[in-house]
Amino acid sequence: MYRFSKLGIFNFLVLYLFCYSVCAAQQVKETRVWPSPEYTRITIESKAAIKNSHMMLDNPDRIVVDLKDVIINDALKQLSQNVLDRDPSIKGIRTAQFQPYTSRIVIDLKAMAKVKVFALKPIGSYGHRLVVDVYPTNFDPLANLLQQLEQKEVVVDDEVIEKKPKFKKPIPIKPEPIIIAIDAGHGGEDPGAIGSRGTYEKHLTLKISKKLKKIIDKDKDMKAILIRTNDYYVSLGKRVSKARAAKADLFVSIHADAFRKKSVRGSSVFALSEKGATSAFAKFLANKANESDLIGGVSIENKQPALARTLLDLSQSATINDSLKFGNHVLKEIKKVNKLHKKYVEQAGFAVLKAPDIPSILIETAFISNPTEEKKLLSAAYQNKMAKSIYLGIKSYLKTKPSMAFYLNKDL
Repeated sequence: MYRFSKLGIFNFLVLYLFCYSVCAAQQVKETRVWPSPEYTRITIESKAAIKNSHMMLDNPDRIVVDLKDVIINDALKQLSQNVLDRDPSIKGIRTAQFQPYTSRIVIDLKAMAKVKVFALKPIGSYGHRLVVDVYPTNFDPLANLLQQLEQKEVVVDDEVIEKKPKFKKPIPIKPEPIIIAIDAGHGGEDPGAIGSRGTYEKHLTLKISKKLKKIIDKDKDMKAILIRTNDYYVSLGKRVSKARAAKADLFVSIHADAFRKKSVRGSSVFALSEKGATSAFAKFLANKANESDLIGGVSIENKQPALARTLLDLSQSATINDSLKFGNHVLKEIKKVNKLHKKYVEQAGFAVLKAPDIPSILIETAFISNPTEEKKLLSAAYQNKMAKSIYLGIKSYLKTKPSMAFYLNKDL
């Protein structure tokens, strides 16, 4: 009978414990980096929640994140390749096996920044996610919005080229232009609906939003701001607060959603409802849209329980009535471009439409789940027609508002 020596047993136990520890160690599935002017988000996805710790260091400025019970792999190493030159906050990312079962991420900063680290539970196609949000300390969100109003943007092949504003001496006193807040749905971690061709809603909404801004900015009586200027996520509450901070007169949220049945098609316009949805379909879409914060990834600390109470004040009813009128004008123009799903403005509890003092609508430009409409949505010609129809609907609505009509040209 074979006998183990004491040394042999010891070596066997060491090998066993090593193999057990390696198998028990957490595996990172995927990493992603989403840069934006407001913040940069780093996402680390895994099968189980990752224990972690972090610290800020200076000289040079950097953030150190330690992942407990994690062995470095290709997914973690990929982080260093995901940093873009245009990232406003991050200079680079380094990863290494700091200790036998601790992987270290070092985020080198371009300047001092604030960091928020939090975990997200699995939802949809995502597993557990550890999120590292890096906020530049010198970023002023309001100034960034106002900069959009001072500058003209030229969209060429979906790349935004900024032109320096030309300041002239103000001659006759002229009313301020009407400000339209354009909200491209989804973004970043939240792709929105996905078509059968693999088309992401978040990309289509941004393309149409940029085209709409370009058209509006050509109108001397209007100015447009983009709530989201690139592929990153903005929470639903933040979308509302950004529009209000910019003192927007109107709010338009652009979407291209999906439904269980591929046969469902047509464009739709929605306004907020204080009571309930006008149809089961409207409720379904609102629930999907409101789930966006869970998918896009919002820290619990960012949630504002008083938001609904603050926003749904006495002025909300009047704003909803204006939103319905606004929506009807846009609907009349959209039907010239695409078949309507419903011939009237529907209502539901869309969180993104809850500004108490800004008439707000959500537009489903078409259904990405319908193969025919997905093909349309991918067409630059259709995107341009849809953007133009929304602009004409805005123009038509503003002519009915006595407080604003004198700002506008008489001819559409």
